[in-house]
Amino acid sequence: MTIPTFIETTPETVPTAAARVRETFRAHKTRPVEWRIKQLRKLYWAIDKHEADLRLALERDIGKGQFDAMLGEINWVKNDIVYVTTHLKSWMKDEKPTDIDFANRLVSPRIRKDPYGAVLVIGPFNFPLQLCLCPCIGAIAGGNTIVLKPSESTPNCSAMIQLLFTEALDPDAFTVIQGAIPQTQALLAEKWDKIFFTGSVSTAKIVAKAAAAHLTPTVFELGGKNPAIVTANINVPNTARRLLWAKNMNAGQLCMSPNHVLVERKILPQLITELKSAYAEFYPSGAKGTEDWCKIVNLKSFSRLQKLLDATTGTILLGGETDAEQLYVAPTVVLVKDMHDALLAEETFGPFLTLLPAEADAVLAQTRSGGATINDTLFHAIIPTLDFGGVGDSGMGAYRGRASFDAFVHRRSIAKTPNWAERIMKMRYPPYAGTSKYKTFDAMQRRNVNFDREGNDKVAWWVLVLTLGGRKGVLRWIGLVLATVGLKRGGEGGESKV
Repeated sequence: MTIPTFIETTPETVPTAAARVRETFRAHKTRPVEWRIKQLRKLYWAIDKHEADLRLALERDIGKGQFDAMLGEINWVKNDIVYVTTHLKSWMKDEKPTDIDFANRLVSPRIRKDPYGAVLVIGPFNFPLQLCLCPCIGAIAGGNTIVLKPSESTPNCSAMIQLLFTEALDPDAFTVIQGAIPQTQALLAEKWDKIFFTGSVSTAKIVAKAAAAHLTPTVFELGGKNPAIVTANINVPNTARRLLWAKNMNAGQLCMSPNHVLVERKILPQLITELKSAYAEFYPSGAKGTEDWCKIVNLKSFSRLQKLLDATTGTILLGGETDAEQLYVAPTVVLVKDMHDALLAEETFGPFLTLLPAEADAVLAQTRSGGATINDTLFHAIIPTLDFGGVGDSGMGAYRGRASFDAFVHRRSIAKTPNWAERIMKMRYPPYAGTSKYKTFDAMQRRNVNFDREGNDKVAWWVLVLTLGGRKGVLRWIGLVLATVGLKRGGEGGESKV
């Protein structure tokens, strides 16, 4: 198994790389659907070919075992490629709007899915393959060219991504820039047609400021505190296992893991007992040194987590052990007194499951989020074909499945007026004074008002008539109509005999 050496890109070469992908897009090379599908299929087989090296890179960078590496990274990306390439032709077809009034149907309106152009994708360290490559899959499907900047914190995975690009994809359309702040600054100085960023809120603000200078649209996938709410009417053993599993995935380095748990007070003792039982079930010999436990990505992140753990005034119920040399932070459950605790001040992005007694009804009434899972955790975020995106500080925009394609295309409205329609459309030309042109156009376009001056729905007169008296009233009206029809037919029959 051979992993390429991670080599930083010289910042001075960034403008050349950006210009190359822009020029390729302007040459319309990425437009044909067949070209897009072929690029994605070649990427699939490159991933398949280097599966063992990719697993090794994930193990070296972040300590991922085979289970997490395959399901959450390698197979996730491969399955995404199969799904997208299977449906891409149907997604690309022009849409016929369904809400066009009669007068405007004449010009055959439709919506075409046009690529944005040259896009910049900036990926994170926590899922270094999935969160770099899946946005790229959507961008390729949409017909864009790409410059990808993977995380410098996972150098082995970033080097493998560059190898995949080099072996599988068109080098004039898709390229990788390696590095940290200098390279990112050079990239953000360029004008892009769209930017897709996954990472922290603080960095997103820097990206947003750079994008605003060029009015560049963005998709931001950021973090969040992700509170879990536990009420008294739950299955406590199931809840404990599901919470501990979600919190400890990737050693808590997951933007969707529950940052803290708001627990209804009367259920708290039982939940603590079941969390301890689940811990013993998951890690019978402890988590340290097992394939089932990831390491913290680097010393900087480890030090931040250590400071949070040292600063909490809560009671550590489980775990709490750390090892800087091995970048190990144990699965840790902490009971805190209030929202002012250090572990609740920010998204921890680590394996700390913080419990806080609360009144569940009050919390539910005040909750807003980009998504939610009921009776479990994470599932709204780990279904690969379900739209995924945050609100507020958690991000903007969405992707995954069809949404990945939609994120990288502009819905371009198109209308085509036939020449024969000039006989009708010539009414639009002046002069207008002294003609009936306005009345004709107004009659064709005016919509009937279905609400009154107080903003209430209007009810059609015939609905009022039919519903007078409720069900019996309706039956009386039906009987009256049938009787009238019968009398009319009877009269007509009598006349025919005379």
